[in-house]
Amino acid sequence: MTDGDPSQKPKGLNFRLECYIILIIASGDLPKMTKTTMRIDNRAFDATRPIMITPDYMDFADGSALIEMGKTKVLATATIDEKIPPFLKGSGQGWITAEYSMLPRATEKRTNRERTPGRLSGRTQEIQRLIGRSLRAVTDLKILEERTVIIDCDVIQADGGTRSASITAGCVALALSLKKMMDSGVIAQMPLEHLVAGVSVGVVGGNRLLDLDYIEDSNAETDMNVVETDSGQIVEVQATAEKAPFTKKEFNALLDLAHKGAQILINAQREVLKTKSPLFMAYN
Repeated sequence: MTDGDPSQKPKGLNFRLECYIILIIASGDLPKMTKTTMRIDNRAFDATRPIMITPDYMDFADGSALIEMGKTKVLATATIDEKIPPFLKGSGQGWITAEYSMLPRATEKRTNRERTPGRLSGRTQEIQRLIGRSLRAVTDLKILEERTVIIDCDVIQADGGTRSASITAGCVALALSLKKMMDSGVIAQMPLEHLVAGVSVGVVGGNRLLDLDYIEDSNAETDMNVVETDSGQIVEVQATAEKAPFTKKEFNALLDLAHKGAQILINAQREVLKTKSPLFMAYN
């Protein structure tokens, strides 16, 4: 579940009992590793990367947010569409869907654009569905009536955790677009019932790490993405034993670590949204 460049996995990196600082010997050489108890960027094992969320980043979108988590940058925009999927016609409820893409130079080496909607990679389709599910889970779709909110998530720069960042930024963009609908009298109340955020955790070199960057993610023994609400409820868990099976005890410990990270992200969402409207102070 690497969220950097899906086509390029570093070779020759072998994490053992501790994390490593990566030292580049010379241009074009493979990284050389020096053992240390610190992470590559000197973070504690249970720390997130620096988080910055900029609301209303785009002038013309119904709602938008740029999230920066370390070197990872994702722009999410929301569009209100007065149509719904055919299977919902006559149901009286709305829909939230998502699209996800990565700029060709979001990664160290250029990746080709996915130009044809019907030929998206399995990874892209999986992430799009994850974002949509996560946002629908915290929204009262009946209040939307027969409308669709389209969340577009574009990765500007990828250094791990892009699917999680997309959910976190997508929630802010969604909230702002729904508030705009309320202000214009299109809907009478706020459909968004909870804030929701995504975060990555994993085991690297025997250590449980929060908010993995690309190098850490690529070398994880266990890789997990968790989507959680502001009330601590779990929306989705994606967990993979990349190198060896893990125990229920390890799984629960990673869930606890993810809870800490998700609540940090949700607090960042809340603080940003409060600057746009007192309405958002109501979220736990």
